[in-house]
Amino acid sequence: MKNNLIFLIVLIASCNTPTKNINYPITKKEVVVDTYFGTDIEDPYRWLEDDLSLDTSNWVDSQNEVTFNFLKSIPYRDKLKSKLTSIWNYEKQTSPFTRGEYIYYYRNDGLQNQYVVYRKKDNLNSSEEVFLDPNKFSEDGTISLTGLYFSEDGKLISYTISEGGSDWRKAIVMDTETKQIIGDTLTNIKFSGISWSGNKGFYYSSYDKPEGSELSEYTDRHKLYYHELNTDQKSDKTVFGDQREKYRYVSGNVSDDNNFLFISASNLTDGNELYMIDLRKNSNRILTISDDPSTDDYVVDNLDDTFYIFTNYNAPNKRLVRTTLNNLNRENWQDVIPESENVFSVSSGSGYFFARYLVDAFSQVYQYNYSGDLVRKVELPGIGTSSGFNGERDQEELYFSFSNYYTPGNLYSFNPANGEYSIYWKPEIEFNSDLYTSKQVFFESKDGTKVPMIITHKKDIVLNGKNPTILYGYGGFNISRTPGFSVTNAVWMDLGGVYAVPNIRGGGEYGKEWHNSGTKLNKQNVFDDFIAAAEYLISSNYTSSDYLALRGGSNGGLLVGAVMTQRPKLMKVALPAVGVLDMLRYHKFTSGAGWAFDYGTSEESEEMFKYLLGYSPVHNVKQNIDYPATMITTGDHDDRVVPAHSFKFAANLQDKHVGEDPVLIRIEKEAGHGSGTPLAKVIDQYADIYGFTLFNMGVKKIK
Repeated sequence: MKNNLIFLIVLIASCNTPTKNINYPITKKEVVVDTYFGTDIEDPYRWLEDDLSLDTSNWVDSQNEVTFNFLKSIPYRDKLKSKLTSIWNYEKQTSPFTRGEYIYYYRNDGLQNQYVVYRKKDNLNSSEEVFLDPNKFSEDGTISLTGLYFSEDGKLISYTISEGGSDWRKAIVMDTETKQIIGDTLTNIKFSGISWSGNKGFYYSSYDKPEGSELSEYTDRHKLYYHELNTDQKSDKTVFGDQREKYRYVSGNVSDDNNFLFISASNLTDGNELYMIDLRKNSNRILTISDDPSTDDYVVDNLDDTFYIFTNYNAPNKRLVRTTLNNLNRENWQDVIPESENVFSVSSGSGYFFARYLVDAFSQVYQYNYSGDLVRKVELPGIGTSSGFNGERDQEELYFSFSNYYTPGNLYSFNPANGEYSIYWKPEIEFNSDLYTSKQVFFESKDGTKVPMIITHKKDIVLNGKNPTILYGYGGFNISRTPGFSVTNAVWMDLGGVYAVPNIRGGGEYGKEWHNSGTKLNKQNVFDDFIAAAEYLISSNYTSSDYLALRGGSNGGLLVGAVMTQRPKLMKVALPAVGVLDMLRYHKFTSGAGWAFDYGTSEESEEMFKYLLGYSPVHNVKQNIDYPATMITTGDHDDRVVPAHSFKFAANLQDKHVGEDPVLIRIEKEAGHGSGTPLAKVIDQYADIYGFTLFNMGVKKIK
């Protein structure tokens, strides 16, 4: 391992940043009042929701001018960028996968804006070639590759691209042998994969194109379409979604044997209905596997007319079951891998199932045959997160990755016949993992619930309460935060910082109950868990309020926004990114109404309205409060969590905040929710985030 670049942080405990002279842009207020259950709520910044208006555009430019003038004044901003660039400049690669006669994989030579897709003949010793280079899609790297979808024989591919970080996609069809584009480019595809049916066409999903702004307009009817090659997209057949009932999320997947189309339909991000069509028959008759939207069900694989379904029906921690075409009813489902005390996910490859269990946020992997017999526990290289163990049924070798917060991801080749594995690829990076350590602790939340947290830092830090610390959280949508390596976190820790991640409620680390205990009228549990995590770090002398930063994105941006308005003196710096911050109106934009399982909506009941109003960050900024140094980050093309959330929060903070600490918003142009952001922009963003954080903690200089 190389470790040539060492910067030392010099802390000046009593240093106040000179921010008195910041002249925030004047944000006009308009008289807009909404009435909820007899209660009037003012919304003076409603005009910022119009992303097509010149006024909003001018406001964005004026805010960015103030923000970047401040960031440019940070004396070590360029050094941070240099350090990020240096450590990031190493070769990165993904696990290979087989399609047709080729092995494919993604690789980045170090500082490329986008990963390049390579391939070689189905022989690891054969020469490689570039298959697809997204860096050639645009000069500035803002057009990204978002998916590769091969036909069953691997001779055709449809790949999807995103422009400017948008969730709207284009799909391009290509002959994999000649690499020639064939047929028409499909447009206006959103929240969709692509699933081929033979070589004649494929299924995809999308919404009707909005009449207004495609970045913020409400969308609520998702449909599944079939596209036949060499035909106009306008003639694509609607397969599912034209029913009287609207579905916000619809997807279709064709079985590997091309005999069945499985259709998932839901209105929320939790739970789905599951249907199927027998493609062997000249009929579009839709059969019901499950019409219960309160459970999650999807088909992992099938052997002829036997289906293997992963479900949480009667199993909050999930189970794998099997049934047959003639016995689809749930009463006929039989366990293959039963529910256990630990939540798990499942993949298939080489004729086996691999159950990846989460045990206190760490991976454990077990291999089963299709009869449900345990073959072996896979002894992983260490304590951390493993992913992979999937592939074609006839593959003789599978691949998996392993990493944790201080170990860059290694790739391993795995022999499912005997359980042996070896390193397939190992990164060479200017980061010495031997100098760092992770510790898992369990702290007590406000209501007595025990919550785990992983704390990572250099081995030689002194617990004196003065270590710059980032507390990162999410807490929602059944998403589990497991340990994994990040260059940005590595840089933070190399600077002497502490990085802490609690597995707070709302996530999926302990199954359905853990998720539900952080939703709707239980959402405050999530904020209480995060507050308790901060208090643990402070009481244990890892840090103090003067050296603590809270960070989170999307639902995590809501987390930071709620905690900083409830406990503004708990932290020195707040970093809410692309956050859901207006809880009374989030469901009015794009597909936001689908998040109601986690949040509830302001319109469903007076109780829910009052609960949301009680923590909504936009509505809980108080007059004459000294808020922490805050840098809100968002993208002007974010069509998932529209930037109006961040705009309104920033305007309200700047209007009511007192004190010397800056309250800024950094708005990335030609960027969306985060996915596909060019590496050059990511490096700039983190140089600014870390510079802002350290400067406001009183860091005078770094060496």
